[in-house]
Parts: sequence; structure tokens; C-alpha cells
Amino acid sequence: MTYAVLTDVATRLGRPITDTNEVAQVNAWLSDIEALILSRIPDLAAQIADGHPTEAVVKMVEANAVIRKIKNPDGKQNERIDDYSFGLNTDAARGDLFLTDEEWALLEPGSGEGAFTIRPYAADPRRGQWVHPDVWVPAP
Repeated sequence: MTYAVLTDVATRLGRPITDTNEVAQVNAWLSDIEALILSRIPDLAAQIADGHPTEAVVKMVEANAVIRKIKNPDGKQNERIDDYSFGLNTDAARGDLFLTDEEWALLEPGSGEGAFTIRPYAADPRRGQWVHPDVWVPAP
């Protein structure tokens, strides 16, 4: 069972999903997007139990991925009829199920943190080091 369900998608989409074929298709896409997430984050359930990410975030991410697919199932990028023109950005124009980099960052643990931290001054002001960006305390 997926975290997001049909009603999560319908609510975010702003319309009911009642057609039998569309219900089956949306449920299949929800299963597909969760399989994609689990292939990259196999311990998702344990991470949700630990509080990062929250279940609400996972529901939102899954539902938004399916909504992108509903809105543009064929992956059209531009449409032109006489003087009328309509275009979509690259992410919106993709016809496959995918998560954006921002959505992956919401799901993956420790995202947003770098490999190291740069401090503008020394945490321990010992002699022979920079105490502040403008102050050098020479060694005795």
C-alpha cells in the first residue's frame, strides 16, 4: 500500500477522480512512484518512523509526481494552434513518472547538509590561529 492514496491526488489536483479507468491508472502510478522511491530509499518506513521524512511529506511528494503525469501524460512541451501558443517547462513536459531534485531532497536523510562547515572564525581561540577574520593572535 502506498503512502499517498487516490483522495490525496484528487484533493491536490482539484477535481474528483471517479472514472474506473482513471482510478486504476492513478493507483498504478502511485504504486510505480513508491517503487521508484523505495529503490533509492529502501528503509523509507524506518525513516518515517524516525520522523524524517514525515508521512505527510511522502504523501505530498508521491501525489505531486502523479499529478504531473496526469496533467501531461504524453510529455508534450509546446502546443500551437494559429495565434495561440502554450509551453511547459522541462520538468512539466516530461511524460514519465519522476521526482524533482527538490522532492528527493525532502525525502533523503541529511539533505541540505554539506560535507564540512566553514566557520568565519576559530571555535577555540588558541594562540597562533585566527580568532576572528580580522584578528590574528600570534603564538608566544
